[in-house]
Amino acid sequence: MASPRRGVSADAADAGAPAGDGPRVLKKYPNRRLYDTQTSSYITLADVKQMVLAVESFEVRDAKTGEDLTRSILLQIILEEESGGVPMFSEQMLAQIIRFYGHSMQGMMGAYLEKNLQTFVELQKRLAGNATFTPEMWTQFLSGQAPGMQGLMSTYLEQSKNLFTQMQEQMTKAGTLFPGFPPAKR
Repeated sequence: MASPRRGVSADAADAGAPAGDGPRVLKKYPNRRLYDTQTSSYITLADVKQMVLAVESFEVRDAKTGEDLTRSILLQIILEEESGGVPMFSEQMLAQIIRFYGHSMQGMMGAYLEKNLQTFVELQKRLAGNATFTPEMWTQFLSGQAPGMQGLMSTYLEQSKNLFTQMQEQMTKAGTLFPGFPPAKR
């Protein structure tokens, strides 16, 4: 998400932000409206989604407190996407993710999922080359290239398994350095 700012609005100038530095700043007001300080206009979640798709760097700040709300806005976009069409996450997967909150492996699971997604995106880039594949093109590709795709997915799954194994080994080493870590199962 690294895209330089193209201009500075009055709000950004008031905050002392120099032109061209940092991510695009969106302000969230109590009326749930989002204000783009770069364009000096109100925007919608659909506009924020387009910024994500365009790989633009931005942050969402509470207009009163300055608190960073970027994650909550991104989660709101995911929620809308999940409820608006064909969901990406199954109920079982969501339940598993919830179970990791508060668990000693919470941080490790976040890193694991992030690395896994990164590996999948890299695989997608290798398959697509410089072409941008639409969802329909991916469906056609996957259905027509079953044997070749199986080999690529096997490689991806093997990398994922290796990453998880490495995480387990690190946890085991941490247990030898810090007795009682990770905590014993009850």
